[in-house]
Amino acid sequence: MGGIGPDPQTVAYIKELSKPPPPGSPYALPVPGSEREGRSPIYRHYQFTDKPLLETYVPEIRTFYDLFQDAVKRFPDNKCLGTRSWNPTTKSWENHFNWQTYAEVATRSKNFGSGIYELHRRIGIPAGSSHGVGIWSQNRAEWQITDLGLTSQSLFSVSLYETLGPDASEYIIRHSELSCVVSSLPHIPTLLALAPRIPHLKLIISMDPLDSGEPEGYSKLAMLNGIAAQHGVQIWSFQDVEALGAKAAHAARPPRPEDILTINYTSGTTGDPKGVVLTHANCVAAVASARSSGSYAEKDVTFSYLPLAHIYGRMIDQCAVTTGCAVGYFHGDMLGVVDDMKLLRPTGFVSVPRLFNRIAMAIRTQSVEADGVKGALSRRAIEAKKASMKLPPGQAHNKHFLYDRIWTPKVRAAVGLDRCRSMVSGSAQLDPNVHEFLRAAMGNFFCQGYGLTESYAAASFQLDGDFTVGNVGGPMPGVEICLESQPELEYLVTDKPRPRGELLLRGPFIFGGYLKNEEETKKALEADGWFHTGDIAEIDELGRIKIIDRKKNVLKLSQGEYISPERIENVFMGNSSLIASAFVHGEPSQSTLVGIFGVDPATFGPFASKVLKKTIDAGDIEGIKTAAQDPRVVKAMVKHLEEIAKKYKFNGYERVRNCLLDVEPFTVENELLTPTLKLKRPQTVRKFRTDIDRMYDEINSETTSVKARL
Repeated sequence: MGGIGPDPQTVAYIKELSKPPPPGSPYALPVPGSEREGRSPIYRHYQFTDKPLLETYVPEIRTFYDLFQDAVKRFPDNKCLGTRSWNPTTKSWENHFNWQTYAEVATRSKNFGSGIYELHRRIGIPAGSSHGVGIWSQNRAEWQITDLGLTSQSLFSVSLYETLGPDASEYIIRHSELSCVVSSLPHIPTLLALAPRIPHLKLIISMDPLDSGEPEGYSKLAMLNGIAAQHGVQIWSFQDVEALGAKAAHAARPPRPEDILTINYTSGTTGDPKGVVLTHANCVAAVASARSSGSYAEKDVTFSYLPLAHIYGRMIDQCAVTTGCAVGYFHGDMLGVVDDMKLLRPTGFVSVPRLFNRIAMAIRTQSVEADGVKGALSRRAIEAKKASMKLPPGQAHNKHFLYDRIWTPKVRAAVGLDRCRSMVSGSAQLDPNVHEFLRAAMGNFFCQGYGLTESYAAASFQLDGDFTVGNVGGPMPGVEICLESQPELEYLVTDKPRPRGELLLRGPFIFGGYLKNEEETKKALEADGWFHTGDIAEIDELGRIKIIDRKKNVLKLSQGEYISPERIENVFMGNSSLIASAFVHGEPSQSTLVGIFGVDPATFGPFASKVLKKTIDAGDIEGIKTAAQDPRVVKAMVKHLEEIAKKYKFNGYERVRNCLLDVEPFTVENELLTPTLKLKRPQTVRKFRTDIDRMYDEINSETTSVKARL
């Protein structure tokens, strides 16, 4: 079998794909004659306009199982999975990573897969059948070993988010008909509580040890099995399943490209979660396109902290373990992520805007905002690099002969990225100012990409040498794109200077449908393979994509969380006599919400009077409007909204942190309401753009002030 590791031709080909086009040339080109009514031309990666989309680098490698086995053959002694262990004596995490090699991981995953197969055979599941196994834990080596083990027996994983509540967990386990869930210890009590309502759940496998040599009947395993037996459930430890598999020694049952690799459930903010069915062929194509970014190379060190239940985190790790990289897992505490990074010193770092925002703020505080010589030098370094990044295409860069010797290494080391040669941001839009600042501060390749669960986290990314911000680059080699006009939202493919509309994707890594949900599948997928993303985009003169809106009324904040604004608005209007109308909004580059509220003069007058300690007549509309702009009244309203949010147990990111108050902000006359009194969201954002920006500036200024005091 061929390989994709150090094979010179393959390595050279990947490097060629990662190169930007000649200066000033398009990153993506339209396919001649592909336009149709209401659709833009089809755009493709500039090297794939006249040849098939990229599916794999080696024809013989068509499954994730093939990819990993090929890596094991090439890099058996490379570090593969690394973990910081807990020291019970010192009650702290060890200050080093313990590593397993590719050969060791291959043996463990093979045994675990054999053990899983044997356990399912024992509970009556027909031999040779393909079915799902749940995985419910934070990122850890056992997560990856489980996934690899399942593929060795043509089984597939169903991932559960670490933070899922009982209701969503029950729905996913029931909907995907899981008989077995591999789980970290903290989730086992929840699974046992759900067991009476999920009779087909028969096996729970603990990733954590359940026996520490206690007397018979006193171990965690014995006690948990005593409870589980009442519901017809067996509990096994991970190590025992591996031992069972080694003894049973079932031969591997390699999957086919069309077989399911995973069912990944969406967040379900506007209803039940949807199960996105993804195949091995989808995975191989997505990994091939992701590797064409040039972000992965043998013996690179990557950091795994993004949830593996999310396809973005999953695909990142899959790229790493099929390339010969070492993957170090965070120790489970998000507050200690930087400590993990300083120990691991990754050479590649893939993350989300929320963490990049934190990193940028930390660097700013310690550098450009510092006093004296340190602050002055830092500001000169940043400004010099920003100027270099604004040079014409082909000349732009983020390096400096002096500052990259005396300043940049210290900045990188402070956040554990002193060896980091590449960084990628995805999952949500990155603030352009943060992107530009970190490119200057880190002096490495830092690109932004775009993808969805339905596209295996792949679709587009920026290429090395492109220092523009605000876009997500051109289409990857494994996908083609087009735009579809949305007249009701006033986005048309005929818009000038750039076409605008809903972004559609088609290619080998696009999913085939939602599990047991033909209605939603038909809404999302056309018969000829085009997937409707729901994102509104524009395509610039060089074929790069800029996401500018959402077709549906679902917001996505900078930390990647989806928000249903209508639900929040309805709760506020249904629980506050002060509010007559509501509009809740979140910018993709921000982590919080703001709101615009129409107030009821009859109730707002007394409310404002109490706050301002003076009488404001409910009939005095101008007086009401003036009071609504008073910062003290706005602060009191935010507190009022917070009380409602707490009552309804809103998550932190669902709470409104600032607001604009008016008597009638939305009317049919000002074209913000339809004749049926439905709010026009894109138009409302445009009309109140200045106010929205101001509210976010106030939130961010207050946050910075609080941190400075701390």
